[in-house]
Amino acid sequence: MATIGTLIEGKYEILKMIGKGGMSEVYLAMDKNLNKQWAVKEIQKKAWDKNNQVVVQSALAEANMMKKLDHPCLPRIVDIIEKDDVIYVIMDYIEGEPLSKVLEKEGAQDQEIVIGWAEDLCGVLDYLHAQDPPIIYRDMKPANIMLQPNGNIKLIDFGIAREYKEQNLEDTVSLGTKGYAAPEQFGGRGQTDQRTDIYCLGVTLYHLVTGKNPCEPPYEIYPIRYWDPKLSAGLESIILKCTQLNPEDRFQSCAELLYAIYHYEEADDTYRNKQKKKVNIFVGVATIALLCFVVGIAGLLLKGNAQNNDYENNMLQAAAASNNEEKIDYYLKAIDIKPTQTAAYLELIEAFKDDAAFSIEEEAELKKKINLNLAGLQQEDNYANLAYEIGKLYWYYYDYGNTGSTDNQITRMKSAVQWFDDAYTYGSEESDYYVITQVYREIGQFNRDVTLKVEEAEDKGTYAPYFESLKHMYQIVSEEENEIVNLETYKLCMYSIENYARKFMLDEIPQEDLTEFYQNVRDSVAKMEPTTEKTENMKNEIVERESYAKQAIEHAYEAQ
Repeated sequence: MATIGTLIEGKYEILKMIGKGGMSEVYLAMDKNLNKQWAVKEIQKKAWDKNNQVVVQSALAEANMMKKLDHPCLPRIVDIIEKDDVIYVIMDYIEGEPLSKVLEKEGAQDQEIVIGWAEDLCGVLDYLHAQDPPIIYRDMKPANIMLQPNGNIKLIDFGIAREYKEQNLEDTVSLGTKGYAAPEQFGGRGQTDQRTDIYCLGVTLYHLVTGKNPCEPPYEIYPIRYWDPKLSAGLESIILKCTQLNPEDRFQSCAELLYAIYHYEEADDTYRNKQKKKVNIFVGVATIALLCFVVGIAGLLLKGNAQNNDYENNMLQAAAASNNEEKIDYYLKAIDIKPTQTAAYLELIEAFKDDAAFSIEEEAELKKKINLNLAGLQQEDNYANLAYEIGKLYWYYYDYGNTGSTDNQITRMKSAVQWFDDAYTYGSEESDYYVITQVYREIGQFNRDVTLKVEEAEDKGTYAPYFESLKHMYQIVSEEENEIVNLETYKLCMYSIENYARKFMLDEIPQEDLTEFYQNVRDSVAKMEPTTEKTENMKNEIVERESYAKQAIEHAYEAQ
């Protein structure tokens, strides 16, 4: 069993345990070479334990299968280290929490959210089934679906997945989670295939949308409207078809299931009745259309005036609010009135920054409004500026993963990149922030992609442009007066020097250029006079790393 501080293969430092199973543990580890966090799955070898032999074989099969997969809903395997008594599988560290935990805390999930997850899960299963040979996952359940801070999901734990063998009559081992597993997953009932995953997905959707755990009484899959009559009849019929005991009675492919999910509303009684009513009332509607048009024009004018007044009133109330919580509430109300006006969003962002932290709860509030109205916002002239400010909010203030002992700077940059992409795409070269937007974008993309490029030996030549972007950002940001913005930039520069000094050298950055940059950053940090405990701690953290950055430069160029 690995212990805190253990160094695997000279570069993966164990930070803490994040999961434990019967015969394996999962740890959070820091890659000392890349300054990146990974998940490390440790599987103990015990030759005398027959069950463990199955687990070890499954773990190796999982790793070898996942090494060749590339899908946004799947984590990547980046290293497999096999020793005499243990196997280490190095993989993406997935931030977030499993949907099983979400269900424990919140109960049944909103139907529309579950539909979105269903589409993603169908897509990733369809991708697995399209492999040659097809990969059958066999363990779909909420505990194996990670919900990330950005709202996306990832499917984890391929320990019992298998490659479909057409000549097999049945599986040799009964594996799966009772309650979620299909009947054919228990030995002697046939071979598992794509339809097995469809069954497991159906049970998972049942649990998510009803909150009823199939592993607990009544141990049955009831029609979902038995528990909540407001749920969709179309979704109910889809789940019931997925969970038929006979595989022949289920959807026969994930593509077929996905089509049904896309059109689930069309199976609702309400939808069908609406379609009939449309035909019956068409003549009546046509008759009174002219009158409605005249009345409607007058109503719109009155409504428009009322909306303008309500919007401005909420903006004024927010500006006069006595505390930040009230201010945020008024801005959210203003957004609901005019969802494509950027002014309230920009003020809301400033309110979120008031305590120098952009919390996960605040992110959920912002994303709820932004995602719902994104298409309309992108048509606004000021959208690029809004995207730029959201990018900075994530880059400097995002609080997810910030534990005090673990720096979340990489997480913040990765979360910000998509917004700087939008700011750059929708922005104008004449805008004041266009150049710095490009710099943020390039630095964020580098830190997002560098690990994969290193693994694929494609990183050479990327460090010189990164160095130029760092210098450009340093020059621009140093002119600002915001302490956090200054210190976060200096920290990024100092850490980049420490971690990539040798890479800069290999990309032919002269030692005197790197040394001069280091000295400039160090001097800027020394001049800072923090006004809060948070910024004081940030400055001290940078000062503590200065000697390491200096040594990194010396070691990188000493062989020249």
